[in-house]
Amino acid sequence: MATDPRLRSSQAPPPPPPPPPSEPVISSLDGASDSPIPTGAEKAISPAPPQPDHPRNSLIFCTVCASNNNRSMEAHRRLSPFFPTISFGTGSLVRLPGPSITQPNIYSFNKTAYARIHDELASKDPRLYRANGLLPMLERNKSIKWGPERWQDWPVGVPRIGERYATELGNKGTEAGVVDIVVTCEEKCWDSVLEDLHARGGPLNRPVHIINVDIKDSHEEALIGGEAILDLATRLNEAATKEREEKGIHGWGDGRGVAREVFDERVPEIIAEWQERWPRYPALWSLAWF
Repeated sequence: MATDPRLRSSQAPPPPPPPPPSEPVISSLDGASDSPIPTGAEKAISPAPPQPDHPRNSLIFCTVCASNNNRSMEAHRRLSPFFPTISFGTGSLVRLPGPSITQPNIYSFNKTAYARIHDELASKDPRLYRANGLLPMLERNKSIKWGPERWQDWPVGVPRIGERYATELGNKGTEAGVVDIVVTCEEKCWDSVLEDLHARGGPLNRPVHIINVDIKDSHEEALIGGEAILDLATRLNEAATKEREEKGIHGWGDGRGVAREVFDERVPEIIAEWQERWPRYPALWSLAWF
């Protein structure tokens, strides 16, 4: 509380406050770098929204980061109320911060539920993992889908149906196992996605746009970056809707047809316009094939 400066001379100075508890410096949430995570990060995590019905023929999105925990999951959360959405990580393993940079918590993709990771970390050191935001992050994640998935293990074109996917946010519209737009959150992940698609050889001959929105791996940046990705997705979907309305939907579901071809040509222009509004997130783009 502020004091009246005229009374300072008659008041005894207050005792100095106790020093704050020290916080460990830990690696980034998706295993992307070794930058410290700000304290109080648990306040930045938002809960997942309820499962919506998506508009028919909306674009299908995929978000990607290193461990499918922080940036891709926040973007998944933001997109899922409006668009069919899935998400992946590109790392060899799921790496989350531990007691020190040299002691990360490591888990397997596709086999480890977010709930299991949450409970394990809560049993190890609840104070540490709540202070650095991991427990709130995992609470959000387990309300979105079952567990972290690896991009390189994704069988593109295989239906995503069954109990594991039934409650996943954004799953409606993704059942066919393909997407129109992949948004990565780090250039290294963008490279990994493109390399993987090149190695697969494009057996479906279906175009897919690979866009990188470079987001620092922290809770706060993931929140703002998720808003930026939602803005980009909205612009892309509006353009796609306009082309379908003007030129028809013939072939769109297979990634073909006049409307799809015109939309594909417009994507770089849409990204450039979006970049003017979001200059803090450098973007990269490439057209690839499933």
